[in-house]
Amino acid sequence: MIKLLEVKDLVQSFNLTSDFLDKLKLKNGRVTIESRVVNAVNGISFYINRGEVFSLVGESGCGKSTTARTIIKILEPKGGKILYKDRDITRLGPKEMLPLRKEIQMIFQDPYASLNPRQKVKDIIMEPMLFHRVAANKDEAYNKSIEILKKVGLRPEQANRYPHQFSGGQRQRIGIARALAVEPELIIADEPVSALDVSIQAQILNLLMDLKDEYGFSYLFIAHDLSVVRHISDRLGVMYLGCIVEKGSKEQIFSNPLHPYTRILLSSVPTIDEESITDSLELKGEIPSPIDLPSGCYFHKRCPFAKEICKKVVPQLKEIEDGHEAACHILLGEEGDRDNEKKGYTR
Repeated sequence: MIKLLEVKDLVQSFNLTSDFLDKLKLKNGRVTIESRVVNAVNGISFYINRGEVFSLVGESGCGKSTTARTIIKILEPKGGKILYKDRDITRLGPKEMLPLRKEIQMIFQDPYASLNPRQKVKDIIMEPMLFHRVAANKDEAYNKSIEILKKVGLRPEQANRYPHQFSGGQRQRIGIARALAVEPELIIADEPVSALDVSIQAQILNLLMDLKDEYGFSYLFIAHDLSVVRHISDRLGVMYLGCIVEKGSKEQIFSNPLHPYTRILLSSVPTIDEESITDSLELKGEIPSPIDLPSGCYFHKRCPFAKEICKKVVPQLKEIEDGHEAACHILLGEEGDRDNEKKGYTR
């Protein structure tokens, strides 16, 4: 299959100390210089094939949305590479990114905040068409906008209304229509159903899948709900504290979860079928602060299987079966542990 997007060792961080005086701290009677840095994304790698849905899933605050915003260059990456169609776009400036804005679109989490309240729906959809010259003139753009509204389940007469006149589900349909307006090849959907009622979520997910089948574009789908991910994904990555701890196909992750964190997430999904419960594991404690990352494996303080080596040596992603990778010392075994220590993978 042909890779559309590839992310290599992506890093994103935010420095909370805005000036020199903020860095000055008094410790044990001595003045020291310290920087407070939020380590949001810590060297993740994955790829998305043409026509594929790749999902990132994990707890709130694990860096999923930051990853999405960094890939689309809303945030400038601090390290790593972003390759789109084998072209390195990591260091492209705003002007150089403009042509790519047409090919990579984003559906935002909050349908209430992502639409301009002063624009009518038709103008929200027509504006990117005219800017990227998908339509030759306003008449053509208007006709296309009406067709797109029909595809997302809205009526033509609703084109002259403002966003505040719609429900949450309808606003998200408008956001989807806006993304479709420029005929993208990759859509980044940042938790597009998390702010919607459960009854509406299924409608929006089915709409996204129907549009994918019709237009043939790819998705990077961000979610924390495993049932949503299971419904829409081809492959997925499980994130914890800015790192991907497991990657694989949907079937591999849900039928044979390898990493303790993945197993705990799956065991926490409510179900009425007792036989479908993979584990009776429970996730304890709070996710550590990204300002003060733990040593070794980031998950070791919450892991029920943690060993001494987990506290000091970083587990690396390793292919356990074809296309199925996980980063865990339990899976690596003693031989893998020794290899990691020799390579200096310690924090």
